[in-house]
Amino acid sequence: MPAITPAQLAELQRNTQNIRNICILAHVDHGKTTLSDSLLASNGIISSKMAGKVRYLDSREDEQERGITMESSAISLYFKLVKLIGHEGDQDKYVTNEYLINLIDSPGHVDFSSEVSTASRLCDGGLILIDVVEGVCTQTISVLKQAWIDKVRPILIFNKMDRLICELKMTPQEAYVHLNKILEQVNAIMATFFTGDLMESEAKKIDDTVESDEKTDSNKIYDWSVEDRDDSDIYFDPAKGNVIFSSAVDGWAFRVQQFASIYYKKLGFKEDILQKCLWGEYYYDPKAKRVLQPKHLKGKSLKPMFVQFVLDNIWAVYDSVVIHPDIERAEKIVNALKIKVLPRYMRSRDSNVLLTAIMSQWLPLSTCILLGIVGQLPPPEKAQRLRIPKILYPDIHRKDGDPLEPTNEVEEALYNCDTSPDAPVVAYVSKMFAVPVKLLPENRKKQITAEEMRENGRKMRELRALKDSHAYEGIPLNQEQLDLISEDAKAAVEEEEELKGESIIGFSRLYSGTIRVGQKLYVLGPKYDPSEPTKHVSEITVKRLYLIMGRELELLDEVSAGNVFGIGGLEGHILKNGTLASTLKNVRNMAGIVMESAPIVRVALEPANPTEMDKLTEGLKLLNQADPCVEVLLQESGEHVILTAGELHLERCLRDLKERFAKIEIHASKPIVPFRESIVRADLPTNKEKDGVVLPRGRIELKINSKLVTLHVQTIPLPDNVTKFLLDHSASIKAIVEKKIAGKNKSRQSIGEDVIKKSDDIISMGNTQLIPSDRLRDMLKEEFEIAKKEGGYFGQFYDNIVEHIWAFGPRRIGSNLLINRIPGYTLKPFFDVDSSKSDISADDKEEGNQEDPHTLSITNIAFNIQTGFQLSTLAGPLCAEPMTGVCYIVQDVQIHNEELMNTEGESTDVRTKMHMIQGQVIAAMKEACRQGFLDWSPRLFLAMYSCDIQASAEVLGRVYGVISKRKGKIVSEDLKDGTSFWQINAYLPVIESFGFSDEIRKRTSGAASPQLVFSGFEMLNEDPFWVPTTEEELEDLGEKADKENLAKKYMDTVRKRKGMFVEKKLIEHAEKQRTLKKN
Repeated sequence: MPAITPAQLAELQRNTQNIRNICILAHVDHGKTTLSDSLLASNGIISSKMAGKVRYLDSREDEQERGITMESSAISLYFKLVKLIGHEGDQDKYVTNEYLINLIDSPGHVDFSSEVSTASRLCDGGLILIDVVEGVCTQTISVLKQAWIDKVRPILIFNKMDRLICELKMTPQEAYVHLNKILEQVNAIMATFFTGDLMESEAKKIDDTVESDEKTDSNKIYDWSVEDRDDSDIYFDPAKGNVIFSSAVDGWAFRVQQFASIYYKKLGFKEDILQKCLWGEYYYDPKAKRVLQPKHLKGKSLKPMFVQFVLDNIWAVYDSVVIHPDIERAEKIVNALKIKVLPRYMRSRDSNVLLTAIMSQWLPLSTCILLGIVGQLPPPEKAQRLRIPKILYPDIHRKDGDPLEPTNEVEEALYNCDTSPDAPVVAYVSKMFAVPVKLLPENRKKQITAEEMRENGRKMRELRALKDSHAYEGIPLNQEQLDLISEDAKAAVEEEEELKGESIIGFSRLYSGTIRVGQKLYVLGPKYDPSEPTKHVSEITVKRLYLIMGRELELLDEVSAGNVFGIGGLEGHILKNGTLASTLKNVRNMAGIVMESAPIVRVALEPANPTEMDKLTEGLKLLNQADPCVEVLLQESGEHVILTAGELHLERCLRDLKERFAKIEIHASKPIVPFRESIVRADLPTNKEKDGVVLPRGRIELKINSKLVTLHVQTIPLPDNVTKFLLDHSASIKAIVEKKIAGKNKSRQSIGEDVIKKSDDIISMGNTQLIPSDRLRDMLKEEFEIAKKEGGYFGQFYDNIVEHIWAFGPRRIGSNLLINRIPGYTLKPFFDVDSSKSDISADDKEEGNQEDPHTLSITNIAFNIQTGFQLSTLAGPLCAEPMTGVCYIVQDVQIHNEELMNTEGESTDVRTKMHMIQGQVIAAMKEACRQGFLDWSPRLFLAMYSCDIQASAEVLGRVYGVISKRKGKIVSEDLKDGTSFWQINAYLPVIESFGFSDEIRKRTSGAASPQLVFSGFEMLNEDPFWVPTTEEELEDLGEKADKENLAKKYMDTVRKRKGMFVEKKLIEHAEKQRTLKKN
């Protein structure tokens, strides 16, 4: 239970100056949950002896089994700080401050990075933990970046300091050098974030200046120098107090301020000056009683002050208690430190018990961490002034010291964290989480009072006396008593039925106003646009407000601005995240969470018992709401499919479905991994011979079945740089397509200007940096120019290609191009989004408007050509996977109107055959794309994981063995400075990654554990149709081609799964006779 009552807590929530919202961020297994256990012990929630063993915030059973956090959990802590402010006569004068600290513990595993995003979005400060032995890892960089994006002020904690002493056996001097290197690495990462933001804002400013000045003065000279911006506040420095050194498992932590306050009187320094000298290259000369810098040492062998005054003392305690146990020396240390250690701890055979008893009293972890949080991290009022403008206007870059000014009352309330009763309520729901209904506080069994206990005792005594008096004939019951018993039993059964199932609760942060139970609020969905205030909006009544206390919830009547809380009553209104507001006037939608890693592992589900399909459907709905990263799809085939971030995430989702949400047995398919299909030239000649005629390779001429239309299509591979550009800017292409569609709808329906206004706003919406159409066109032209300069056969096709783009595919936004080179048919350029202009030229328009019922024109079938292209790029010829990097050029479309003549020589009405002709054009275009694709050398693109592994030299060979067995490739291997650990970076195909983590842990006896992050698609440079033909190949591989063709293997696997034809011999190399006995 919390150390304070809900009434005291409600009082604390109103004082925003004394609230701190923080999250704990780190790589997996760097000690987040153990650290939070020590903080909980300070509030009496768990025993201090059990801190680090209970893992209180890991409330799920599978979290406890695996020993890793899978869901972010929140808890509120109370901290009382008594400060000495002066003296009144002989008495010291103190001031007491009470703080409320809302702590969120987040997962470190890469599969649950979306949980980190939800946690950091709700917080104003963060504790970044780093294991001092493993150093900066992949997820450390990810969480630092997340903190930077969300403008969360960080405190750096060097955790597991005990490992430097007990495992690596470092001396204090070596440990200081090692810590200094890690600190430099972290500060270098922060510098890259700062530089990237600075360059981006400068580039945007210059672009805006050039664009505005080109209209007035084209000969103007610009100042290209970059603005000098102060970056001193972004770095970590122990002297500033934003670095903590700790060992969570042993229960101690310190900042250099603590040692400065101990030593400043002894050394005769001012406390603030000594604090600056206790980290860095500063040396204390005991004879001269002065602090020296390295240049003044003059050969003296002095230790840095951090080693001399801090680390030496900690090493001495460990040496006396753990490494070389010496009770007498330990007693001297205890007396010198003026702390009390119970005799039973001094006599304990477990040296760690004595160590924890000494260190937790000398340098208590909870006090140090909480003092750091209160002193270094900002209250909601200050934090929101900096963070809210970034959330509302992500594209506007301003200095942190010069934030945007509010433009209306709502923004002013948000910027100032206004808690007044008349302030507008604005809250952000970052995720939804499920809680069993029976565990909700309103359904919890109430503790009976002493009066009720006495009354129950009296009734039981009466019943016992009655039973004794009717010992042989039983207790007679009248009808009234029987009815009462049956009613009680019925009510108990009904209550038990009601308490089954899951309740969905919103994990929220209130930015302004005060929210109360029973209050009516508007829910703004992720697609809400202020220009259309009636769309994507619903109204709710607040049913319950909760204080989140880890695995328990406490009921609240109201919540003030600046607090993190749980809210009930959002089922059916919010799917993943959203905004709550008491008014729709001037309220902007809080931007959605950007997923660092998109879900890549796809699994089809079905119930073991087909009659339970409705339970599976309901369970998937609950799962979709309760998990911020999972995606639930119903495919055209009727399959229920879930997309997850990785193998561990998939296991958690399936377990939740079986045990909590659907509560049925479920059959899951093997993981379905996406591929991409593409083409390369390889060693093929540029021309081919067909029916005695030499044609360029990739040129296909195809007549539709009715022989009315002949298509001439040229297929070529796109350059790598152009393909990458199209993939990187798919969001900008999507915005242009949406803008064109909005323009067409406007012209068709004659709606007002509001649609165009909305379509203009598309470019500036969302978290992705969208590029205007003119700029995107110029950038694409530059990419094609680069490809053209490289030379080669395909350069001839790139002339003015951007102006002739007809469409992108698949789904209109992919990395494949359809080019219009049809003589006499000119389309409006794709990047020209002015809706007042028509899509086709004046000549073609005239031709199309003639509406001659006896002739077919290109305008009648243009859309169908594009449809055929979209369908063929969505499902390629190899295994019906999407294409990438293919360009289809429509060279000509010949229309044979003479084929419309009937046997008597009369023209038939083309409109009667139009549906048939258009269907045949789609089929012919698909076939032309398929044949053109197979003219070149086809390639499969594999989804790839970037794999990071830390391992000792002893198990390095086994790690390499597992990676090579699974077709992975090593990118780099580095020995981490000051340790015996190797950092291995590799790429691994996603299709080969299932069971990889378990296998590598088994082979290395748990000494190595990989982190897998989806990194994109990579080409497998093998032709799936290749067979040995030349003498050299036959000599190398033999007629049987014993070497496995990986591309063919993957292709056949996908084709078999999709029910497509697989070319496979049932009996291969039948050289032995089969006898009846063997059957």
